[in-house]
Amino acid sequence: MADDPALTAALTIDDVRAAAGRIAGAIVRTPTLHSTTLSQITGAEVYLKFENQQFTAAYKERGALNALLLLTEEQRQRGVIAASAGNHSQGLSYHGTRLGVPVTIVMPRTTPTVKIMQTESVGGKVTLEGETFDEAYEYARSMEKQLGLTFVHPFDDPNVAAGQGTVALEMLEDAPDLDMIVVPVGGGGLISGVAVAAKAIRPDIEIIGVQTAEFPAFYSLVTGKKLPGGTVTLAEGIAVKEPGQFTRTIVSDPAFVDEMRVVKEYAIEDAISLLLDIEKTVVEGAGATGLATLLPPSSGAARERFKGKKVGVILTGGNIDQRFLANVILRNLVRSGRIARVSVMLDDRAGALSRLAEIFTEHNANIIEVNHQRVFGNLSVKSTQTDIEFEVRDLKSRDRLLTALEKAGYRFDLINLQGNKGDRFNRVGAED
Repeated sequence: MADDPALTAALTIDDVRAAAGRIAGAIVRTPTLHSTTLSQITGAEVYLKFENQQFTAAYKERGALNALLLLTEEQRQRGVIAASAGNHSQGLSYHGTRLGVPVTIVMPRTTPTVKIMQTESVGGKVTLEGETFDEAYEYARSMEKQLGLTFVHPFDDPNVAAGQGTVALEMLEDAPDLDMIVVPVGGGGLISGVAVAAKAIRPDIEIIGVQTAEFPAFYSLVTGKKLPGGTVTLAEGIAVKEPGQFTRTIVSDPAFVDEMRVVKEYAIEDAISLLLDIEKTVVEGAGATGLATLLPPSSGAARERFKGKKVGVILTGGNIDQRFLANVILRNLVRSGRIARVSVMLDDRAGALSRLAEIFTEHNANIIEVNHQRVFGNLSVKSTQTDIEFEVRDLKSRDRLLTALEKAGYRFDLINLQGNKGDRFNRVGAED
């Protein structure tokens, strides 16, 4: 199927332009803006496409609307059905309700509550089935036949991909000299539309696809490298195990997509935090993967790939559960050294905690939480294990405090994000 020219020919720049005219005025014409600070951090000239500013906070409504407008009158009357982890469902439900088309959505049970609530709030009827998109998809296809509905695929449909490709038209209108566009990839609908449109306008532009390492289906298909993958990801919007038949013809063609990359979960978390901190914009896990691949690891390899290039990054959506967002922010504060936890062994006697607290005060450390453990894990009944969570200015400030504790003779462990301790006592340095 990947070599079927008929499937590849099913999407052209004319289809994307026709979709742009069809959906104009009904979707938000989002901005593409240069980020000075992110450019300094990554070494690239970063241009952000704010698709999280759509009414449903995601680009997906472009393709959903285009598909709805191409339905026959009979299909509209019967209604449509889709399987989606969230954003496609919201776009389809919102525009279906606006156009008077009944919409049924099948979602995996793992879908964040915020996406379920938002889908229902714009008129969609939600059914939860399966643990993954693929399981929800199979159930939706069975309901399609039983109820006589029209299935609107979230990515493996040329009409949907044509709508998504309008993102590229707008980006190249706002920033015509982009060297590359970085696209988050799940099932491949967005990158298919973007690649077809961008390459037709600028044949020399590079199209870079990015997946989470937990769901690397397209990466494995294109590179031949098999990654173990996983079952859970912060980027649930691109948690697709099986590439589409139509989309794989485009994504696996080097004439359209120049490179596929993967990023780890911590990089996605860092990207979400940076976008919130620097750009003051909320982006979900899937939407942050594009920026995540630009962020330089300790090796600096990723930075070299993009250094000096004008890179368009699509922030595909902003529908993140508030609890997950809060956890991402806190975890990033731990990675940056601004929040830390130490487990200190103290003599169980009056004044021991007070003397320890004085060292924290001297280093302008704000103690957030203190827990005592007198029974489990102690070396002696005359000692107490005291866990202290504290806040400081930065990583250097944290390490100066830990050095001071060490010089004062305290035995302690620095607790990392996994809840593990480092070398027993006198452990100074960054977490794993």
